Amino acid sequence: MASGTTLGIDIGGTKVGVALVDVHGNVLSSDRFPSGIEMAPDDFIGQTLLLARQLKSATGAEIDAVGVGAAGQIEPVTGVVRESPNLVQLGNFPLKARLEGAFNVPAFVTNDVRAAAFGEWQRGAGRGVSDMVALFVGTGVGGGIIHDNRVVAGATGTAGEIGHITIDMDGAPCRCRNRGCLESLAGGWAIALRAQQAIASNPREGTAILDLCGGQADSIAASTVSQAFHNGDPLAGRIVEETARALAAGITSMVHAFNPRMVVLGGGVIEGTPELIDMAKQQVFQSALPAATGPLEIVKAHLGGDAIVIGAALMARRSLEGNV
Repeated sequence: MASGTTLGIDIGGTKVGVALVDVHGNVLSSDRFPSGIEMAPDDFIGQTLLLARQLKSATGAEIDAVGVGAAGQIEPVTGVVRESPNLVQLGNFPLKARLEGAFNVPAFVTNDVRAAAFGEWQRGAGRGVSDMVALFVGTGVGGGIIHDNRVVAGATGTAGEIGHITIDMDGAPCRCRNRGCLESLAGGWAIALRAQQAIASNPREGTAILDLCGGQADSIAASTVSQAFHNGDPLAGRIVEETARALAAGITSMVHAFNPRMVVLGGGVIEGTPELIDMAKQQVFQSALPAATGPLEIVKAHLGGDAIVIGAALMARRSLEGNV
């Protein structure tokens, strides 16, 4: 491992981000290419190789490992993608083995949100903290857990599915098989759905939100609600308050279960409505056991869109050393 440069890959729903990351977690160079949910695995490998060669040529760096953050369920030892909502043809695909064959270097494949949590722990908001929970609230809700300076993976590699802890046993159906999950109350799709349902029952109340999307209720997104909230709309304010309560309930459960020193909040919903952090924080400190909250900090993520590529690259390097 002479160069100390790792290729970090973020497999998103509409694009694949690729970055050269040094041993310290600094992004040397990065680029992306469009993907699409039906992209074939061979096309993904080929496009990634092409982009990696361009980045190498621009920087003069040599790649000695590859790290991938992919949405879905990953078999932790073999790096087989059990299922992937972003690239459906990667389902049951031996991604680790194929990347190692293509790049002729070791590869490491993990869940994208776990990679983002690792990145925030090593290079972002959680630097220097030994016990941390990261919660990323975007279209869905996911997370990662660091305990005693190690990533918590679980028996089958699925630990950190914080979005699917139950907040309300009789709550709204989630996109998983459960009801009342944190994601079904605080995820971007759930925020949009609650706004649509509220407007369907009282169109006059939803005028401000509808005006932001041309009167088309099916075009309402979490970002629409966020914009209306910042414009002072009462309905949007109520939805944001409900979201904050759900987040606080989920965070309180994590605080009681894992006693972290820090909770890091990130993702598109948090970026769009950062007020959620203080709103949820206040409720957590009112609800959680004082013994668990004494040293607790609840903070915003720092790395933004680079969290997955940085985290995946650093996890790949750690895996070579047997320390992930």
